[in-house]
Amino acid sequence: MTDAIVLDNVTKHFQKRSKRNEITTLKSEVVRILKGQRKLVEPATHIEALKGVNLVVPRGTTMGIVGRNGSGKSTLLKLVTGIYAPTSGTVQVNGRISALLELGAGFHPDFTGRENILINGIILGMSRAEVKSRVDQIIEFAELGDFIDEPVRTYSSGMFMRLAFAVATHVDPEILIIDEILSVGDAHFGKKSSAKMNEFRQSGKTILFVTHDLGSIETWCDTAVWIDGGKTRMVGDPRQVVGAYRQAVAAAEAEGERVGHSALSSPGLALPDVKAPAPVEVKSPVTVEELRLRDGVGAQPSAFSADGALDAHLDLALSAPASCDVSVEIATVGGVTLFKTMYPVGPLPAGKTTVRLSLPRLGLGDGAHVLTATAWSGELPPHALSKSLVVAPHPSAVGLIRPEHAWATEPAREPVAPLPAAQATAQA
Repeated sequence: MTDAIVLDNVTKHFQKRSKRNEITTLKSEVVRILKGQRKLVEPATHIEALKGVNLVVPRGTTMGIVGRNGSGKSTLLKLVTGIYAPTSGTVQVNGRISALLELGAGFHPDFTGRENILINGIILGMSRAEVKSRVDQIIEFAELGDFIDEPVRTYSSGMFMRLAFAVATHVDPEILIIDEILSVGDAHFGKKSSAKMNEFRQSGKTILFVTHDLGSIETWCDTAVWIDGGKTRMVGDPRQVVGAYRQAVAAAEAEGERVGHSALSSPGLALPDVKAPAPVEVKSPVTVEELRLRDGVGAQPSAFSADGALDAHLDLALSAPASCDVSVEIATVGGVTLFKTMYPVGPLPAGKTTVRLSLPRLGLGDGAHVLTATAWSGELPPHALSKSLVVAPHPSAVGLIRPEHAWATEPAREPVAPLPAAQATAQA
């Protein structure tokens, strides 16, 4: 299967401005050289934003990019989308690509939202007929009301984001690129965006995004990349990459407190290496080989009902007979635990065993969540597997949970008549 994105030894240089507001001519340059005011060979006149980056994004995976401001993350995304051309190296993209990079990018400020939908759809590779067939879906998702026929220069940042996200996700892209733009949305639209992103993941689309929300990287991504000082510092398991990044930032902060400055004060500089003892690999005898989520009738819906059942099937593989413990945790995409339960299993024989957790009523609010199954034996390292869990919206309920409840209308209570003054005095 062809990879979605391949970067081979990619570098990107940007030209420096010699001096702010300085206007030069050939004559003035020659005069300055003759007077010794400027050298024939000037120092480096470019900034290296990326330095020999190699990266492969497999088709159908979600990859997150972490790193400090100025490290080259956004430059990398603009190379992938074709906004920039690499100074050297090659960038290969296989599939229709849609991007959310900067607020309002690609929108003409004097055109209406409806007109910009048509223009952007065509720019992203759709025919005019295809765009027109999806205009109503895009408008409905963006929830802009009458503003859809107003010039987009009158839009707030949140309205810009709604329209941009709606267009980018409804043009049927195979690859979705996002650069921090979703952080400007409100809570309601944030849920819709998360659910749409989850729908993309489940349908086998490729997602590449930059964010400073490290919890989202750990929860959402199959793979994470740490870009540091224009180079690929680390690629691998999201938790390990985020952990290494946090450790390096903490070390740089501690060094800055000690000597008064650190790499954190200079955008783009690489963080110092953190020396850590080499881990000793100890394999657990039990792994979660597969995690299957089903509703009350055994189906696998794209969105579960809050009032319906959920069955989580954990397929365990044991390399040797052992007793073990399993847990299931449901959390928000930001990492907040909503529910967690643990269960001891065993002793079990070597081979495969299925453990099932049944929730007769799910009871969660609408939107995207993450269900993680973990298995471990004794003090040995645990093994975990996560799945996205989307809950369908309900017309009359919002919130993180949806407890079982009932409404009722009761007759009004008769008002209590006040006691006569003399009787009230006597009782007192």
